[in-house]
Amino acid sequence: MPGLDRLFRTLSAARAARVVMVALCAVVLSGCASTSLTGMFEEEEAAKEDKTAAQIYAEGDALLDEADWKEAAAKFEEVDKNYPYSPEARRAIVMSAYANYKQGDLPKAVSAARRYLTLHPGTDEAPLAQHIIASAYFDRMNGPDRDQSDTEKALNELEILVRRYPDSRYAPQARKRIKIARDLLAAKEMQVGRYYLERGNYIAAINRFRTVVEKYQQTKHVEEALSRLTEAYMALGIKSEAQTAAAVLGHNYPESEWYEDAYALLQSDGLEPREDAGSWISRQWTKLQQASPL
Repeated sequence: MPGLDRLFRTLSAARAARVVMVALCAVVLSGCASTSLTGMFEEEEAAKEDKTAAQIYAEGDALLDEADWKEAAAKFEEVDKNYPYSPEARRAIVMSAYANYKQGDLPKAVSAARRYLTLHPGTDEAPLAQHIIASAYFDRMNGPDRDQSDTEKALNELEILVRRYPDSRYAPQARKRIKIARDLLAAKEMQVGRYYLERGNYIAAINRFRTVVEKYQQTKHVEEALSRLTEAYMALGIKSEAQTAAAVLGHNYPESEWYEDAYALLQSDGLEPREDAGSWISRQWTKLQQASPL
């Protein structure tokens, strides 16, 4: 049946032609799509490259308003890294410190703030940078039964803030925080001092209570420290120092319950509070009373 064979060959040729045409169209379309996607990515990259420092900074500012601290920090860091000589670069450093502080990345916040103060110590944003450093350490302070290294760092940075920028908007809060930090450090000294006192290690206890009298006189713990000094010195038989501690306590805090305890202890040995002007307690108290607090 030669006619039928020719028909099949004709149909097969037609199918093959259609397959080839479909394949060619697919290749063309694929090439068009690829070109289109490539062009789109190139346009996006060009748009990124065309952004100015001011535009990126504004994006960071907007992200701050949305409390998106991580992305805001990234924008400010981009300005600092890619446009270091732009007008926005300087402030971008301190704003990246602020954004990192808000998102809880305290080491990164401190690092950026310190870098800012090194590069731009006398600018309007310098108090903010110092405030960020002090706040980072203040936020990490522990209770008196824990390590106090961050409390010591916080106190140091807060005192720098008050000393260098006394009229800044951050100074009033810093002064309040200084009192909190000092009180916490005094509480730690008292806790350790009581530990030694209870175990009969009177010299070690006296050293701790002495630290409170010398460094943290403005805290609420100084009354107990003077009373405990009376107790420790009496235990060692150094009665003149015990009398001086009680006398200073009674002169400055006559209504204190701690003075009642110190007075009763002296009375039990037939003694009265009596200040010795040559005692370290008397000299230190006089010196600190004359000093102006921060």
